[in-house]
Amino acid sequence: MNYDAIIFDLDGTITESAPGIMKSSAYALEQMQKPVPGEDVLRKFVGPPLHKSFMDFCGLTDEEAQIAVSKYRERHTVIGWKEANVYEGILPMLLSLKKNGAYIALASSKPHPLCVKTLEYFGILPLFDKVVGPDFQNKSGEKEFLIRSALPENYKNACMVGDRKFDIEGAKKAGVTAIGVGYGYGSREELVESGCDLYAESVDDLANALLGASPRVKGLFITFEGSDGCGKSTQLKLLKEYLSSCGARLTVTREPGGCEISERIRSLVLDVKAMGMTDECEALLFAAARSQHVNDVIKPAIDKGNIVLCDRYVDSSIAYQGGGRGLGNWVRAINEKAVNGCMPDLTILFDINAEEALRRRKNATDADRIESAQSGFMTDVYNAFIALSKEEPERIKVIDANGKIEQIQDRVRQMVIDKILTLCQISEKTEG
Repeated sequence: MNYDAIIFDLDGTITESAPGIMKSSAYALEQMQKPVPGEDVLRKFVGPPLHKSFMDFCGLTDEEAQIAVSKYRERHTVIGWKEANVYEGILPMLLSLKKNGAYIALASSKPHPLCVKTLEYFGILPLFDKVVGPDFQNKSGEKEFLIRSALPENYKNACMVGDRKFDIEGAKKAGVTAIGVGYGYGSREELVESGCDLYAESVDDLANALLGASPRVKGLFITFEGSDGCGKSTQLKLLKEYLSSCGARLTVTREPGGCEISERIRSLVLDVKAMGMTDECEALLFAAARSQHVNDVIKPAIDKGNIVLCDRYVDSSIAYQGGGRGLGNWVRAINEKAVNGCMPDLTILFDINAEEALRRRKNATDADRIESAQSGFMTDVYNAFIALSKEEPERIKVIDANGKIEQIQDRVRQMVIDKILTLCQISEKTEG
């Protein structure tokens, strides 16, 4: 790699945090009955120390600015800090840096507790060796001091990555390479005039600058399984939203279907007008759709380094056609070629009573051809899923789907974050 120690700014570099900062700044001024400037001025609050911004951009005195900061935190510490997203592509970049042995730290003018809270919320705190930020009483958050504090004891070539002139100027004073990013809240002109050594317009440009020719982490394949009505599709949607906010690059798909040819097969195999279809024909059609899906969508996405989230996969065939239809191991055999070695890194199985799952499903929409089968069929499917989870406990993780959506969501998030972190084999705890 080009650098063995990389220090990142937070707002505008790791996170797109302007909405929460701007709204909280406006809230503070409103509470003090001070004029609230337009968005063009409020956007300048992203990056610099907060106390200084209230003085420079709103003309507040030192004492007034101190009160404004307090008012700002009334809102920001409750809701404002969540009004952010990690920039798309940041997660795979951090994982790749970590996988290649880089020291990664954060040096932000945002209070240290909020830095830790933010990184933890987005599941990336374990990727940072050290987090540095002022305490709630610090007014300046001098960047040079923060950068020096974030650096490791020994390093060969270090850099500071940021989106504002304060980051660049602090890096120059601290004696490390200054990298300005154009996707944040500063302009290219500002960063160049501040003396940045390197300018990266996009996250991809930044990743190339930091990683050089070093290998990137592979993609991750996660499947969601369970009886119809178990809630897996709802949880997949919630996970998609969360991982998107964490800076992941995602491919979200489903089975049967996921690409043009496979979707056409889906329409046929689920059509209630096709009740005369034999069990063997059904199983073969599912395998055919899967083969095309793997070739057209799943493998290319994994090769690109994406996280693939798939609603059902080969385990559904083993449970529904192998268990429910009684076709046994023949279903496994016909799917070996279909998956072509492409098996999930993690399968989340949502465990719910078969009768309850079917009741939920039928209450939601009209049943399709497979869902119209007798209740004994769904019991056999459920038992086959449970048997699969006992065969492969390392891959298939079971979640009780009877709980509240929010509780299940938290468990799914933690499972997935833990699996993501295994991509770079995290072993050390974050300092600071």
